[in-house]
Amino acid sequence: MVASDSVVVILAAGQGTRLKSSLAKVLHRAGGRTLVEHAVLACQPLRAKKTIVVVGHQAEQVAAVVEPLGAETVLQKPQRGTGHALAVARRAIGGGAKFVLVLPGDAPLVRAETLRALLETHRAANAAATILSAVVENPAGYGRIVRRSATTVAAVVEDSQLTDEQRVINEINSSIYCFTLESLWPALAQLKPNNVHRELYLTDGIAFLAAKGQTVLAQLAADAQEVLGCNTRAELAACDRALRERKRAALMDAGVTIELPDTVLIDPDVQIGQDTVIEPCVQLLGNTRIGARCTVRTGSVLADVTLGDSVTVEPHCVAASSRLDDHAVIGPFTRLRPGTHLKREAHLGNFVEAKKSVIGEGTKAMHLSYLGDARIGSKANIGAGTITCNYDGFHKYPTTIGSRAFVGSDSTLVSPVRIGDGAYVAAGSTITDNVPAGALGIGRGRQVNKPGWAAAKRRAMAAAEKPQKTRPRRKPKPRRPARRASQKIRSPKRRR
Repeated sequence: MVASDSVVVILAAGQGTRLKSSLAKVLHRAGGRTLVEHAVLACQPLRAKKTIVVVGHQAEQVAAVVEPLGAETVLQKPQRGTGHALAVARRAIGGGAKFVLVLPGDAPLVRAETLRALLETHRAANAAATILSAVVENPAGYGRIVRRSATTVAAVVEDSQLTDEQRVINEINSSIYCFTLESLWPALAQLKPNNVHRELYLTDGIAFLAAKGQTVLAQLAADAQEVLGCNTRAELAACDRALRERKRAALMDAGVTIELPDTVLIDPDVQIGQDTVIEPCVQLLGNTRIGARCTVRTGSVLADVTLGDSVTVEPHCVAASSRLDDHAVIGPFTRLRPGTHLKREAHLGNFVEAKKSVIGEGTKAMHLSYLGDARIGSKANIGAGTITCNYDGFHKYPTTIGSRAFVGSDSTLVSPVRIGDGAYVAAGSTITDNVPAGALGIGRGRQVNKPGWAAAKRRAMAAAEKPQKTRPRRKPKPRRPARRASQKIRSPKRRR
């Protein structure tokens, strides 16, 4: 069904104070998208005449999200309730449309087929208003549907205004409606701010239509989960979990193996080919594209990455905005930064980091290397500990390594530098000049061997550590007191 006689209005002006956040409610994320994106995308298959998003809090940020999706925005300032929001959108709705589909910007779980069924029911019954409702076990916090008969509605009563008899009703209002415009505008004109918030409620307009004897219907959603909102962080998490479950289920139905699905996080735009295996605790984010017969092992995180067929991502790899061609292998613990391209059968191994580099077909860098701004030919071998020194503190410079080149372990390639086809770089070299094709480049200090030096060193160390022998100190003799100068020395008397 093409809803060319209808317009869509998405209410996205509120702040969402119960989330306790400085961010507008509709800009919070669930299932890999903002809440308002989910609402706009759910309406796109209807092909309505136009989609209007009523914005208010953080209007510019919300507009930046929805306008690239083809929606136009209308500013509601100040925000005086849902009825006021529809009145603000009246000029944008314009003429030529017969029906308006209204939904909140924080209902990310509603499906396009549910909205289409609501519109078809409304049109077939020639109703003034049709409400999407749901039956839930715990209706607390939601407005209730008070029915006049099995098919028609007498009123929608907010949770705070329920009587004791109405509180047992478990059919809730989803805040998703379809209105006939010629009935809606007179009803909006009758709205009064007779509530604690001094706002104009769209539900009061529904009560006005029912009181005037016009047809107001409530259609039960096939899946009550679709009408859940995101008023609290817990509800936001519940919606995120539901959206992730949908995505995983769709992929498994299409032939993808997901081990321990509850541990795997997959964004809505991710695509995965048949017979690919996703191991536990993997995150596949953004616009990641994965071919057939790939394996993504435990703990890996891929964001906006494209994998060809039969690619292996070993455990705990992190890759962003990169491309891996057929039969390429990375990991474990490989990091690919944006702009990296591994060609067919290339292999980057343990703790290798690459940034804005092209790794040629069949080339291997298996251990502990950094390859930044590098262009590497086919079937080259990059030894452990190789570093391309691509940054001098001011600018980035390229390194080019030819096909079938061999770069020895612990080599430092100071960019800009070129290693020719088939050239060798000796292990432990610092290369600052180009190495011609087929040549050997050596850039290290000359080795000097000193015979006997080690033995002499050990003897000296042992001698330094050996304790020195010391003689016992003698007890000093007592000193006789010195004679004073006034004392005379008498000689002994002689006997006569």
